[in-house]
Amino acid sequence: MEEKEYQVSRKILSWAEEDRPREKLLLKGKAALTDAELIAILIGSGTVELSAVDVAKMILGSAGNNLNELARHGVKELTKIKGIGEAKAITIVAALELGRRRKESTMLRRRRIGSSLDAYEEMKPYLLDKPHEEFWILLLNRANEVLRPVQISTGGVAGTVADPKMIFKHALEQLASSIILFHNHPSGNLSPSQADRDLTRKLKEAGRMLDLPVLDHLIFTDSGYYSFADEGTF
Repeated sequence: MEEKEYQVSRKILSWAEEDRPREKLLLKGKAALTDAELIAILIGSGTVELSAVDVAKMILGSAGNNLNELARHGVKELTKIKGIGEAKAITIVAALELGRRRKESTMLRRRRIGSSLDAYEEMKPYLLDKPHEEFWILLLNRANEVLRPVQISTGGVAGTVADPKMIFKHALEQLASSIILFHNHPSGNLSPSQADRDLTRKLKEAGRMLDLPVLDHLIFTDSGYYSFADEGTF
């Protein structure tokens, strides 16, 4: 191997050890990466002589190491930098534009569930006009704010299955602090069956043991609801 080829090969091996922003993000989290390392992930690769991080540092240098200034750069300006073609330039411009839009957008305030009526209204978009039974859970944080609704199962006109393992698996994965149970009665009948009562007791006990309290179980119909908590049957 000629000396020049050997030097290039040795540099590539060095980059493989030192220049791994993707792995760093996975191991340490996004906050651990420098601006250059984040840009390096966007562009994906460098040149024969420069690593992706090296090219990213050049990109930042062209904007005085200021991300706000870099956001003003267009595709033509970025393609003047060695190692940056049109596709990579477009990726950088698009990423910076997303960042700009994120700053402009208003954070949506999570809805707080303070009553069974709040819970019923929250689930209307998911359970209204359903011709078959479905079982859902509403996951809440410590402030009783909605994290997300999750469908557990869907069934026929007369019933559906609610697997406790799946219910608490979703709750634990989403780091929920509490749960509200829902299932609908397409018939419009608001009276809980014995199976409904047994399931409610079973899930409430499981939640108590897991420190994931089940706050209520609502039987949903298009014209109203039955709340186990409100009726004192919980």
